[in-house]
Amino acid sequence: MSLDKPYKDVPGTTIFDAEQSRLGYHLNQFCMSLMKAANRERFKANERAYLDEWPMTEEQKQAVLARDLNRCIALGGNIYFLAKIGATDGKSFQQMAGSMTGMTEEEYRDMMIKGGRSAEGNRYVGEDGDAQAQHQPQGAAGRKGH
Repeated sequence: MSLDKPYKDVPGTTIFDAEQSRLGYHLNQFCMSLMKAANRERFKANERAYLDEWPMTEEQKQAVLARDLNRCIALGGNIYFLAKIGATDGKSFQQMAGSMTGMTEEEYRDMMIKGGRSAEGNRYVGEDGDAQAQHQPQGAAGRKGH
């Protein structure tokens, strides 16, 4: 039984807690395997075959193949582990974060330099701030093509 989690009402935020850790254990172990050059080469040579060596859910595998990092996080991925996928693809953390927010790398960088997103409209789910799901790739806009 999961505990009451008032933080689930924070828009655009998945807290990596014990439940998420259990959910994403194999996904995160796969990511950590990419720290070894030989594993990165095997993954890049045949992503699906390499993923099939891991007891991840099909949904987790599909999220990795699509490089849908927001979905990976929802499925238990930890951003610090998922960064290994980006590094394998030659992407910086800033490029990855930008893609997760629907921004270009430059837009994301500029937003962060200016202090990040405003808390206005983003304190709880249902407000209309720019971090709300309906304004993010993981929200309604990101699901249009799926």
